[in-house]
Parts: sequence; structure tokens; C-alpha cells
Amino acid sequence: MKKILPLFSYIFHPIFIPAMATLFYLFFNTTAFATEEKLFVFFQVAIILVIIPILFFLILKAAGKIDSIMIAEVTQRKIPLILQCFLIILLVRKSITIDRYPELHFFFLGALLSTILALISLFLNIKASLHMMAISALTLFVIAISLHFQFQNTFIIAFLILANGLVASSRIEMNAHTNKELIIGFFLGSIPQLLLLFLWL
Repeated sequence: MKKILPLFSYIFHPIFIPAMATLFYLFFNTTAFATEEKLFVFFQVAIILVIIPILFFLILKAAGKIDSIMIAEVTQRKIPLILQCFLIILLVRKSITIDRYPELHFFFLGALLSTILALISLFLNIKASLHMMAISALTLFVIAISLHFQFQNTFIIAFLILANGLVASSRIEMNAHTNKELIIGFFLGSIPQLLLLFLWL
């Protein structure tokens, strides 16, 4: 099990969560969009919030600013988080707009708020688990859109709840975080999503 646990840190790496959330949203929302539009939305999110950050990571690693994709050091997290804030702002202003994709729009607004809070915490020398921040936000979003679209997703929700525990165990197994940092990350990810539910659910 100790050999398997680290895999969850890679499968549910924060960089992949926006694409996962978009897939869940498009899958549950079965009637609103044509297949071509769903593909267009997914690839927009994937390019802006997955491909660009990966390319930026490779540049930072080549420049010696980052030593690992897990970004363990507090000082190394600031530039990627600032980039993430700008990319999310670009996405919600130009592509995932409130009038066309309100549920997904509010998910990304919650993600933006979580990212800003995580960035502020770094300047206070507080390290939060970005993995827990991401997986907890995804879990709450999937529960919310399941209720919103009245879609039966008991298995998926149960799996995501289990994934929260597996990701937390993975981060502890890899000596990446303390219990306190995992709890902070969980609340940084879930509370903004929970607060924004009142605007669309």
C-alpha cells in the first residue's frame, strides 16, 4: 500500500483538477451543449490551466527556480500560484463566463479565491496542501452539480470522498505535509466552493 499511495499525489495533482472538474460538469450537463461545444470548452480549460502551467513549470525547473513537480518548498510556490491566479482570471473573463457556463464559472471563481488564500498564506509562512485544496474543491463541486442537475452519482461521490483520504495519506507517506497543512488545504479548497454555492445552487 505504501508503494501505491504516492500514485494518488500524481493522479490528483492540483494541475489536473480543473480539467477533471470540467469533464464532470460537461458529463452531468447532458442536454445544454452540443458535443463540439463540450470539446471546445474542455480543450480551452486544458490548454489554459493544464498545458500552460506545465510548460511554465518546465521553464522554471530549467531555470532552477523549482526542483520538483510537487513544489515542496514554500518559496518555490509563489510564482506558480501567481501564474495560476492570472490564468484563472483570463479563463473566467474571456471563456468560462457566468452567462454561458454559470456553474463552472463559479467553480473557477472558488478556485481563484482558494489560490489567492494559499498565496497569502505563503507570505505568512503558512504552507497549505495544494493537493488537499484541489481535491476537496473538486469533491464539493461534484456533489453540488449532482444535486443541481439531479444526476445520480453515488459511486463517483463516494470515490471522490475516498480520494480525499487517499490523497491525504499519500502526502503524509511522501513526507510532503503535516496533518495541520493537510487540514488547512482542505478548508482552503472547500470553504470558497461552499460559500459560492449560495450564488448558483
